[in-house]
Amino acid sequence: MLYAIIGEDTANSLEKRMAVRPAHLARLKSLQQDGRLAIAGPFPAIDSPDPGPAGFSGSLIVAEFESLEAARSWADTDPYAAAGVYQRITVKPFKKVLPS
Repeated sequence: MLYAIIGEDTANSLEKRMAVRPAHLARLKSLQQDGRLAIAGPFPAIDSPDPGPAGFSGSLIVAEFESLEAARSWADTDPYAAAGVYQRITVKPFKKVLPS
C-alpha cells in the first residue's frame, strides 16, 4: 500500500538539511530502484522553485511499504529526522486515484 510521509522542518534548518541531503536522496533512490517511490520532494518556504536562503518548510514522500508500521519506521530513520531537520513527521495511508 502507498503511504504519505510528511516531514515538517524545524525553523532555520536549511544548513542541516543540505548537510544530510545526499544521504536522504540515497534512501529515496533506493525506494525508486525498488519501484516503490511514487513521488518525493520538498516544500519551498516561499513561492519559488528555488527558495534560496528561505529554505524549505518540509517534505512529502509517497511510497509503497508493507504496512503503516514499516512506513513509520522508515520515516523515523531518515537522515533528516536523525539530523533534526524535521520537527514532526506524519505518516498516513494514501490511496492514489488520479492519474490512473
